Amino acid sequence: MSEVIIYTQNECPPCSFVKQYLENHNVSFEERNIANSTYRNEMIERDAFSTPFILIDDEPMYQVDLDLLNKKLGIQA
Repeated sequence: MSEVIIYTQNECPPCSFVKQYLENHNVSFEERNIANSTYRNEMIERDAFSTPFILIDDEPMYQVDLDLLNKKLGIQA
């Protein structure tokens, strides 16, 4: 099982979409809201400046790409 971390922020429709998508496909993930400065700094250290920022097994996804997400997580679309 892949480790999935999603950096999010409040009132972010794409963040909500990705979380719901993963939940619908029974993919567990850790959410890190960047309202917490530690998480915000972690994200910036990886040159990510927008949410959702997704890490899958420590590999960054800087934009939502469902085809790539499905491939990395073995989701049958």
